Amino acid sequence: MKRQVEYRWRLAELMAARGLHNTTDLIPLLAERGIVLSRPQVYRLVNQKPERVALQLIAAICDIFSCGPEDLITVTAADVKARRTGTASSPNVVDLNRAARPRRARIIDDDH
Repeated sequence: MKRQVEYRWRLAELMAARGLHNTTDLIPLLAERGIVLSRPQVYRLVNQKPERVALQLIAAICDIFSCGPEDLITVTAADVKARRTGTASSPNVVDLNRAARPRRARIIDDDH
């Protein structure tokens, strides 16, 4: 069975809990830990769910907020139900005898 994995990026919540309400407040804190990002990069990091993040950046954020990665990223996983395609056998479907095949019709013109 397939599983669908979702995650929630909680950096904005961590910043608000610490009293950091501007994304630019995070720039010097990251720079102290060797992470240099521009203002637009930090804005996107805080306000959007990133697809890829360097582990060094996650470690720096966890150090800034004295938290673990599980506080920064919450993960949920759920089983995905298989879609019904109509080709699977169901109790209402009758199996046809494949040995009995229809014969091709011959059309005869009456004018000849």
